[in-house]
Amino acid sequence: MNVRDKIPVCPHGTREDIDFYLVSFCDSLVNTMDEEITFSSGYRCKECNEEVGGAVNSAHLFGKAVDIAPIDSYQRYKIVAFATTKGVRRIGIAKDHIHLDLDESKKQQIMWLE
Repeated sequence: MNVRDKIPVCPHGTREDIDFYLVSFCDSLVNTMDEEITFSSGYRCKECNEEVGGAVNSAHLFGKAVDIAPIDSYQRYKIVAFATTKGVRRIGIAKDHIHLDLDESKKQQIMWLE
């Protein structure tokens, strides 16, 4: 299965709404990891973003963010380590997911807790 097909898209969007560079990053991540990666969120339209309580100017709205649900703390560590070595400069860490985004219009080199 193509990685683009694994990244969730809200019912109002299409797979083409996902940023090419984000898909490329996710493809590299999947090919590097030795276990299944679960993408829990990808592109969201404004309505769907509001429904889930997303930020008003969320990178998900532009197809530049993905949330990943790690299976354990070791996988969480490996995902974050991989992302930082591949140039991801915006990372959010929550109990049930990791937010990675490539939106260069937003503040860079930040990591936050959700």
